[in-house]
Amino acid sequence: MSAGLSRRRVAGSSTPATDADTTSSLPSLASETTTATSATTSHPPSSLPMNGGSVHAGTALEGGSKIAYDPRDLIETEQDGGKMPTLTLLEEVLLLGLKDKQGYLSFWNDNISYALRGCILLELALRRRIAMVKDPARRRYPLVDRYIEVIDDRQTGETLLDEALKMIKSNEKMGVGNWIDLMSGETWNVMKIGFQLKQVRERIAKGLVDKGILRTEKRNFFLFDMATHPVSDGRAKEDVNTRVISLLSSRTSAIPPSGLAKADVRYRVTRAVSLCLVIENPLQRLPYDARELCLSRCDEILSEFSGGSNGNDAGGLQELVREVKREMGDPEDPCFEIVATVMEVFSKMDSLI
Repeated sequence: MSAGLSRRRVAGSSTPATDADTTSSLPSLASETTTATSATTSHPPSSLPMNGGSVHAGTALEGGSKIAYDPRDLIETEQDGGKMPTLTLLEEVLLLGLKDKQGYLSFWNDNISYALRGCILLELALRRRIAMVKDPARRRYPLVDRYIEVIDDRQTGETLLDEALKMIKSNEKMGVGNWIDLMSGETWNVMKIGFQLKQVRERIAKGLVDKGILRTEKRNFFLFDMATHPVSDGRAKEDVNTRVISLLSSRTSAIPPSGLAKADVRYRVTRAVSLCLVIENPLQRLPYDARELCLSRCDEILSEFSGGSNGNDAGGLQELVREVKREMGDPEDPCFEIVATVMEVFSKMDSLI
């Protein structure tokens, strides 16, 4: 990660889809991580179509909207401890930053590029596709400089995730900070400019269009037309908003059920913690004092889960920490070490969306 980035509060603005995109607790445990752990996912049953993927009308979202999906992409076994959520972290981050009626992100901040690339690594780690390299000597290095590797190269069914997974597998090993820089196009090494992922926001938005959450419109911006993606199903975005606000506004150590995804979603507490990096947009509806309290709790969560905790647990995060440890299972899980590392990167940034 660029060392020159100042401490920024994770907040609410970004450029439209024309940038480079058109361009613990966890870390307390991260410092102890030594062994690689990989989960196994069963192969699709033979009854599913194997001819390139039939598209099925999927499960209805709350409110009745249908999602078209390839059933092979959604298969998860009980061995994995739950299923993948309907929306990836990338999609939830984009939804939180999107202007509902205008259908684009704010023009004034480009840091969402880092947020989305970091979420790619988060999502791959939570799907147990990547982990820290199993080398005890890595403890001598900062989290962001520790090498990551692919431990499961099976496709996820998400185009951006699969593209990043292939890139990480086929190139030299690098740390989380380097990968976020390279995928964002923020590198001075012209030999590695090809690592930049292009049109990330537009591709995520089109995926949300396919899921019936956004729609596509053309808007005129001065001398040119641009595709925008207004929200067509506000229930999905409201669900994400509610989860963020519930978790950050809680004043007790207990985790509010409304702050988590459905009970059958895998790593739902860790996903809720990861989503806390996106805070200011959903908090705009709150009074000033309540908003400041939420921002303060977000800082506490980021500090606790990125290795910056002083151990006092002033924010009453005991239950949150305990549940994340329970989800980890193995206290030396190198997949979760990546989550801690991304959180550390985000703790040094602000205005991500």
